[in-house]
Amino acid sequence: MKFFILPSLLAADFGELAIEVERVEAAGADAVHLDIMDAHFVPNLSFGPDVVSLARRVAPSLFRSVHLMLTRPDLYVERFVEAGADSVQIHVEADCDIWETLATIRACGARSGLVLRPQTEVSMIKPYLRLCDEVLFMTVNPGYGGQAFIAEVLPRIAELRKCVAGTEMRTLDIMVDGGINYETAADCAAHGANMFVAGSFMFKQNEMGVAVTKMRNLCAAAEPKLSE
Repeated sequence: MKFFILPSLLAADFGELAIEVERVEAAGADAVHLDIMDAHFVPNLSFGPDVVSLARRVAPSLFRSVHLMLTRPDLYVERFVEAGADSVQIHVEADCDIWETLATIRACGARSGLVLRPQTEVSMIKPYLRLCDEVLFMTVNPGYGGQAFIAEVLPRIAELRKCVAGTEMRTLDIMVDGGINYETAADCAAHGANMFVAGSFMFKQNEMGVAVTKMRNLCAAAEPKLSE
């Protein structure tokens, strides 16, 4: 299994966003993660499509992972893909037609993903998995960075990985976001995750490149636990 590290721009210095995107690219990260919040679906307000465009302009070869924490993500999918989103994730709890919105993401040429809050059961996303390239488990309550990791999500990660094993969906990428550091990333990898969004932890590192490599290696080392 390949492991991917995605620093989250939500934890960057907003006064130096272009420099921070360049920093993510120079660190050898697999992607930059952009959290889009509408102050309605979650209690915070963050970026719009222009920040995705900035990331594309500054680092055109760096993959852009966009997480729409919006009540109506269906109204914005096309705008974010046009701005440069390479993947678009929507919440299964959003107030839209999930089937149609996932299909629209793919029709626009982006990878499609579903997101679950920490309290949401895996059964909620199972009907939609064939239209998903990735699933994101929030390991904090969405809205703000710097929160503590919610370990109760770990069994749900394992449940989904077991569900898709041996099926045509076995290559499904499972992402985690929230309170991710060396220890929690390895725990998530041991339960089946292979994509790791790290915001506060990564951006406080003096040598982000060292941290990216170390986290990727720790996750790879934890992978054998899946068979235990």
